[in-house]
Amino acid sequence: MGKKRIVKKGGSDNDLRSGSAKKLPRKRLDKGILYVQSTYNNTRLLLTDPKGNAIISSSSGSLGFKGAKKGTPFAAAKIGEVLSEKAEQMGLKEIDVVVKGVGSGRESSIRSFVAKGIQIKSIKDITPVPFNGPTPRKPRRV
Repeated sequence: MGKKRIVKKGGSDNDLRSGSAKKLPRKRLDKGILYVQSTYNNTRLLLTDPKGNAIISSSSGSLGFKGAKKGTPFAAAKIGEVLSEKAEQMGLKEIDVVVKGVGSGRESSIRSFVAKGIQIKSIKDITPVPFNGPTPRKPRRV
């Protein structure tokens, strides 16, 4: 037999808070940089001060999403909500966004961040693009 599960009543979504976002730094910020790394399998967000020192980070895996659900826009939106709440408590007013990757969570994470009232100053895409591409196939020898 196994352990019995205890179900707590109450609609709080405390299980969707990442461990790194629970403890909030005492630092006050009014500007910051939001780094969004979105792959097909996961989405990670990192909030830094203007110098580039990391303050808060989170990913869809740290919020409890597993498997293919980590790469969805819904999971990315949840990350954006969690980070924007923490940034709002720190007094953040405007951010620069740096996006890297081709996943489906790029846009939804930024949209959920803006929904909390934080202004975006600029969006920069630094997705690496191959300039030469793959080499063509060699001719067939018959």
